[in-house]
Amino acid sequence: MKGLIVAGTHSGCGKTTIAMGLMAALKRRGMKVAPFKVGPDFIDPGFHKQICDRPSRNLDGWMLSKKYNREVFYKGSHSCDVAIVEGVMGLFDGYDGRSEAGSTAEMSKWLSLPVLLIVDARSMARSAAALIQGFENFDSKLKWAGVVLNRLGSDAHLQFIREALEGHVNIPLIGGIKREDGLNLPERHLGLVTQDENPLSPNYIDQLSDLIEDSLNLDMLLDNLPELDIPKFPRKQEARQKTSVRIGVARDEAFCFYYQDNFDLLEGYGAELIFFSPLHDRYLPPDIDGLYLGGGYPELFAETLSKNRKLLEEIKQLGESGFPIYAECGGFMYLTEGIEDKSQRFYPMAGIFPIKIMMLDRLKALGYREVTLKAFNPLGKPGEKIRGHEFHYSEIKKITGNVDPIVVHNRVNLVYKLGDRPGLKIREEGYKKKNVLGSYVHLHFGSNPQIAENFVRFLAEEK
Repeated sequence: MKGLIVAGTHSGCGKTTIAMGLMAALKRRGMKVAPFKVGPDFIDPGFHKQICDRPSRNLDGWMLSKKYNREVFYKGSHSCDVAIVEGVMGLFDGYDGRSEAGSTAEMSKWLSLPVLLIVDARSMARSAAALIQGFENFDSKLKWAGVVLNRLGSDAHLQFIREALEGHVNIPLIGGIKREDGLNLPERHLGLVTQDENPLSPNYIDQLSDLIEDSLNLDMLLDNLPELDIPKFPRKQEARQKTSVRIGVARDEAFCFYYQDNFDLLEGYGAELIFFSPLHDRYLPPDIDGLYLGGGYPELFAETLSKNRKLLEEIKQLGESGFPIYAECGGFMYLTEGIEDKSQRFYPMAGIFPIKIMMLDRLKALGYREVTLKAFNPLGKPGEKIRGHEFHYSEIKKITGNVDPIVVHNRVNLVYKLGDRPGLKIREEGYKKKNVLGSYVHLHFGSNPQIAENFVRFLAEEK
């Protein structure tokens, strides 16, 4: 078993494309590749999964403990030949300028993985050597798998930088990739267009593989990687029952932001996950005991979602009757009275929460969040904590005639005490009506697995 972290000098240097290309090329060689992503990203893991034919799991230095990250990595790498971890932002970028906390460099040390540094060499020549030398010497404890020069203009450009590296940099040069605009993936306001909406074609994956094989010395790279000792983790059986509840999970082009670990933990505590599409299905799956509505892009599919009235009415009737529903971000928006797009067109949704959502041209919220439960709800009891991430371009539009968007006589309570990563900005959030819980925060159950167990137990009791 071998592994590496694909890191960049900065965001946008091409590490996602190169990480996917490495996965595709090694898989084409017949290797079993275990993919991972550092940070609270939902989109890149979807592409990893399509290429590697196995789930890509998130690693995170703030939402998840060192112990949990290591266990996720070891379990996800078991029986594979090579693990490829795509980093986040620049290699040393973390929560602040004083430490490595939350950075790709920190994760590299936690997992004992060498770094493959991606350098955007566009508009640089000999200066690239100074840049790489700075990265090499910034932290003596890091291990290096090599460096890749990206967005080169020509073979002469590559040779120029190769000469500049000699005698100044010890990290081995694995190769260089010329500018290839045809491999750029489409983007939108929350990042790349998702795999659910825009799956990679076999031809695109072959092109990625060819690019990596033709541009990099893969044999040299693999030889540079140390062998990893992957311990075995036996499955815990205590107090877990098989298929005690059935959870309907919204999963399609509009709702696709889920952490694989959330699914794993729910199933581990006895839930059977039944996937359905709010876009394409007219009815909910039969015999379910609760709903889990994740995030995504409901605003892009608002018209289609709004026209699927039978499903919306079924969900509203269930919610009003006390049926357990947990919804986050896009799923929360789906449960409101409706979504107003940037052209002020309004699309009615399920209408469980007396709230209207308004799309914005600007980013409304971005960052890590710690949730402390204030009141009993489907996820647990007061005082329990869980961590997550918030990222959206919409906000709650206040209802006419009310000072606050939540009207008391509709029996909606705020059950979260929500803080940012430094713990400086504390506010109330987490909208609960009967047994329906909605929030803008994407929770990672791995930060407190008790939350997943609580949810399954709550569904079993309500059942």
